[in-house]
Amino acid sequence: MPTEPYEGVVKVDFESGVAWVTLNRPEKRNCMNPTLNRVMHDVLDDLEADDRCGVLVLTGEGSSFSAGMDLKEYFRETEAQGPIAVRRAQRDSYGWWRRLRWFEKPTIAMVNGWCFGGAFVPLIGCDLAIAADEAQFGLSEINWGIPPGGLVSKALADTVGSREALFYIMTGRLFDGQKAAQMGLVNQSVPLAQLRDEVEKLARELLDKNPVVLRAAKIGFRNARTMDTDGALDYLYAKLEQSQFLDKTQGRQQGLHQFLDDKSIRPGLQSYTQR
Repeated sequence: MPTEPYEGVVKVDFESGVAWVTLNRPEKRNCMNPTLNRVMHDVLDDLEADDRCGVLVLTGEGSSFSAGMDLKEYFRETEAQGPIAVRRAQRDSYGWWRRLRWFEKPTIAMVNGWCFGGAFVPLIGCDLAIAADEAQFGLSEINWGIPPGGLVSKALADTVGSREALFYIMTGRLFDGQKAAQMGLVNQSVPLAQLRDEVEKLARELLDKNPVVLRAAKIGFRNARTMDTDGALDYLYAKLEQSQFLDKTQGRQQGLHQFLDDKSIRPGLQSYTQR
């Protein structure tokens, strides 16, 4: 897939089943402007249907993941065009974040540097996240006169304890990748020099799993979090049955056979071999 259709603000590279999606505005610390938000819909639509993408990794070009929303283009210039333009810009940004959250394939955020404000939403929209120890996170909105906008507070509420979240929301202080991992904002933090290798290792591990079952597992978890116990029980059994129906490779039968009959795997320690 060429990068040209994405107007230079997003790059897509493929490597053995992994699609590396890079926010490409390094001169602006990969701030999200209306153009980037609009083309990310095309990126996600294309990759969902592209067999070269088994796992999506979202990262930023240069020394930043993303410094949030572009204050000049997303706020001042859009507001100058009137309320319809503002609503359209909001729909584009919230829309691709939602698409990322429900993307059909596993997603990993690779936080290579600055991650500020609105960037917390696509970060948490990814299924998993690994940060560089050196990465800097911050909710700077309080420092320029607004509370965190959009879904930033909701994203934090879904991942981080209220004391930690409110501390950084109310102070605007910075924290690093190791603190982000301690808080549960990311799964893991490693030195920057090891970041890509660690993300690639995780992506390869996910590629080794049954893709139909992976989708059922992630969507099932996301929906069950907002259900009561009885509703979640019924829904998750339905997802189990749905995944078995859709899985033409009959992975469940393969896994049971390799464990019980061949005794070639131990599911607590390894995945079954897909055939």
